[in-house]
Amino acid sequence: MRQSAEEETDARLAARLAELRAEHGWSLGELAERTGVSRSTLSRAERAEISPTAALLNRLCHVYGRTMSRLLGEVEAGAEPAPLVRAGEQPVWEDRASGFVRRSVSPPHPALRGELVEGRLAAGADLAYDRPPVPGLEQHIWVLEGALEVTAQDTAHHLAAGDCLRLRVWGPTRFRCAGEKETRYVLAVVLP
Repeated sequence: MRQSAEEETDARLAARLAELRAEHGWSLGELAERTGVSRSTLSRAERAEISPTAALLNRLCHVYGRTMSRLLGEVEAGAEPAPLVRAGEQPVWEDRASGFVRRSVSPPHPALRGELVEGRLAAGADLAYDRPPVPGLEQHIWVLEGALEVTAQDTAHHLAAGDCLRLRVWGPTRFRCAGEKETRYVLAVVLP
């Protein structure tokens, strides 16, 4: 039986997560302590028994010192990203549990500090990250359609179509679709 594209991506992601843990020489117990995620959840994610949520991937990215785009880029086929990536070739990842869809517009490259991501949040979606993947990460959030509420450093920012918020991420953040329709935004990420 042939796997769906989502199942293939989940399987590659699971394998990469297991590789990263092995590269660091950590047991599941050590990784659980570092992330605050249960051993069983980590184990299931590494065996592709579950599709990790954005919040779980964010915690893993934090301990591995990489952005989510970089992690997802490592999962995609091909070692070296091309200078031009056609729209149909841009990797898309979905957190089905939260209603979040993420498209890596400019796949990251280890030698570059910036990347572009398109985010889509379904009506009512609420996505919370308890820590940044990389402390001091600079983000520019430009809303293309809909309404978005971004909370950072205990301050809620209400953004409408056309608005852009710039911030450095040091602690928890929250992205919430603040309207009755899907929100679509561009996230420019710059490593410190």
